[in-house]
Amino acid sequence: MTGGVMTGGVMTGLIDGAVMSLVASIPSPSANSFSIGPLNLNAYGLMIALGVLAGVWLMGRRFESKGWGTADDASSIGMWGAAFGVIGARLYHVATDFDRFRGNLGDIPKIWEGGLGIPGGLLLGTAAGLWASRRRGISAGRTLTAAAPAIPLAQAIGRLGNWFNQELFGRPTTLPWGLEIDDAHTPARYASDTTFHPTFLYESLWNLGLVAILLYVDRRFRLAPGRLFAVYVAGYGIGRYWIEGLRIDSVQLDDVAGLRWNQWVALACIVGGAGYLITTRNQRDPDPVDQQHVDAGQVDAGQVDAGHVDGQGNLHDGDIVDHDIHDIHDRDSRNDSDSVDLGHDGDIVDRGHDSDSVDPDNDSDIADRDADDPLDDPR
Repeated sequence: MTGGVMTGGVMTGLIDGAVMSLVASIPSPSANSFSIGPLNLNAYGLMIALGVLAGVWLMGRRFESKGWGTADDASSIGMWGAAFGVIGARLYHVATDFDRFRGNLGDIPKIWEGGLGIPGGLLLGTAAGLWASRRRGISAGRTLTAAAPAIPLAQAIGRLGNWFNQELFGRPTTLPWGLEIDDAHTPARYASDTTFHPTFLYESLWNLGLVAILLYVDRRFRLAPGRLFAVYVAGYGIGRYWIEGLRIDSVQLDDVAGLRWNQWVALACIVGGAGYLITTRNQRDPDPVDQQHVDAGQVDAGQVDAGHVDGQGNLHDGDIVDHDIHDIHDRDSRNDSDSVDLGHDGDIVDRGHDSDSVDPDNDSDIADRDADDPLDDPR
């Protein structure tokens, strides 16, 4: 009886110990690549590719739901943005950590080994995406609005590639989700059993939360085209600032006036995004009816943004209108083919038909002015 109790106690202790070991830390993958038949896939590159696919998919869904474009448009824009985004991200990483590549420039193209700077990718990738959208006839504002939640979705998935490479972790922690790093990747100043903040995971989760916030803001508020992208830039900057403060990876610009270089970049994103939102706070998103009038050239887009045009395209009283722009209501209500004119004594003349026009030189076309009842006129 006692032996059974002791055995049960030992088993319970072993199970509890295993569970505690499991939740007390996050293990790192033992390899950063895997094979499918003869094909060898690098996990870091695979996560980036999956992120791009997810971002393009979401952007395409948003294009189609808003009637701004198609999934093919999103694919074209996304591919250009992703290609140049990777180039920009690599160049940014090389520029901010050039000591690593000094004398070994052949390592610069080896992006599968890690080393992509998000700020550079956003800058060059966005520029390329806007160029591609212009070629397809989609405005910059609409493209940025559609891409705003798609970009952090791609980032959230792509960031997991750092887990496979055992890189971009933070300072030591004893929290239950501390990250285990093997001896080959553990900085020399730390013991081999040290666990670290999984900063790449923090950024991934932050970006997923940002996706949800951006989708909510887009549904709840009618932001003018492009302003949702400013929300993304500011939101990403906030998250990147505090997450960057946890990182311990050594880079060439890891101390600029007491902050890491990327923290200064994050602050610039916060200020730039918030500043744009403030300066454009009076702009609003034109509803579909408004936008039809703008696209048709019937009203000026600035008047729509300023709220001078209602949903039917009519200008509010007191607004000053460019004389080159015709009033929409008058234009729609005018029908030349059915216009009528009143004769001097109330005779109705239909000007829409040449065969019924009045010829003053033709006695047969002159109404009898002495007639008692004008309805007797055979015309």
